[in-house]
Amino acid sequence: MSSFRIEHDSMGELQVPADALYGAQTQRAIDNFPISGLHLPRPFIRALGLIKAAAADVNLALGHLKKNQAAAIRKAALAVADGQYDAQFPIDIFQTGSGTSTNMNANEVIAHLAVAAGAKVHPNDHVNYGQSSNDVIPTTIHVSATLTTSEQLLPALKHLKKAIDKRARELRNTPKTGRTHLMDAMPITFGQELSGWAAQIGAAIERIEDALKRMRRLPQGGTAVGTGINADPKFGPAMAAQLKKLTGVKFESAENYFEGMAAQDAAVELSGALKALAVALMKIANDLRWMNSGPLAGLGEIELPALQPGSSIMPGKVNPVIPEAVAMVAAQVIGNDASITIAGQSGNFQLNVMLPLIAHNLLQSIGILANVSVLLADKSIAGFKVNKARVNQALAMNPILVTALNPVIGYEKGAATAKQAYKQHRPIMDVALETTGLSKEELKKLLDPMALTRGGIHEK
Repeated sequence: MSSFRIEHDSMGELQVPADALYGAQTQRAIDNFPISGLHLPRPFIRALGLIKAAAADVNLALGHLKKNQAAAIRKAALAVADGQYDAQFPIDIFQTGSGTSTNMNANEVIAHLAVAAGAKVHPNDHVNYGQSSNDVIPTTIHVSATLTTSEQLLPALKHLKKAIDKRARELRNTPKTGRTHLMDAMPITFGQELSGWAAQIGAAIERIEDALKRMRRLPQGGTAVGTGINADPKFGPAMAAQLKKLTGVKFESAENYFEGMAAQDAAVELSGALKALAVALMKIANDLRWMNSGPLAGLGEIELPALQPGSSIMPGKVNPVIPEAVAMVAAQVIGNDASITIAGQSGNFQLNVMLPLIAHNLLQSIGILANVSVLLADKSIAGFKVNKARVNQALAMNPILVTALNPVIGYEKGAATAKQAYKQHRPIMDVALETTGLSKEELKKLLDPMALTRGGIHEK
């Protein structure tokens, strides 16, 4: 038996693998774009299946499909959404910029399954009724990014913030040397330091949630150029309502289809919020790496959980692998955002022509940020230990504590005291006893690290 069958489209006939559920247009795209081996990810295919199922429901309700056709399309589309046929979506992400090939891939697979179930269904005339790739693919970007962000990323970030908040409370009375310019500064508590991280994650959550307001507006119904040609005027709003029923997310029909198809500003905005999150995670990861550095020749303030051997040649070496992974994810997301920014400005007249790239990069960023945020919470934040002996030693030797004496002894005498402590490698308390004329009891009160973490002014 031949391993191929003959399929045809408007351009003629060609061979398609005998066991493939797709047809000629998908095969042409496979042949035309052997570029990266990267395919549109599972969340995108899920959203595309949901859109095709919703379209079948809406077209049945509007009287544009027969009951058996709509039922067969819906069943097949939901199976696609459920991941049962992911192997039937082999087209490279670097394809036609509208994503037409991927839309037709879905239409062909769903039609094939519907026909096998006994319905008379055509990929264009029925599965794609009232639709165009030009509104389906932008809508799929919005739906897939919204669902993945809502279901994966936001829960992961809330979990991370909760983990940081918990450790901040636990360490609220543990002072340490603060650092500015990587140099010793006035003391803070570990709890205060971690509270800054928690605030960064909280702000990231707010930015992302705000961006999702625009992502929930769907351009479905604009069809070819935004005018809605060949679509029922009720189709777009009905599609948003049906997708809301299918997903539980409050999707709404875009007020202006032209904007939703010609531009990808909402996706660019969400990507920007993801980049801001990546920057925050990079900062937190690098703080952890610095604090963990050593353990002997570095800061050695904390000890991160030991997860795996750190060297193939140096026995006993353990590295901060989770913060390193976080930093790499952050770098990838920042790079993805740069690509999305370029892609976002590639809207020419009535259509953006880098939609598959936007879809791939946006969904990758969402997915890897979600995964690494959970790892950061569970395998770094939750389990690190403070090396209190090392931290207390550094506090005692920190000449910058003399700053607290400025209101009492003046800046110049304070500077001289600090320089002497640096030069002689002596605790600031001992040197201040000699230079300031203050009693030991007064100095203990003025130089108490915990008191200094609360700020305030000491009067002369």
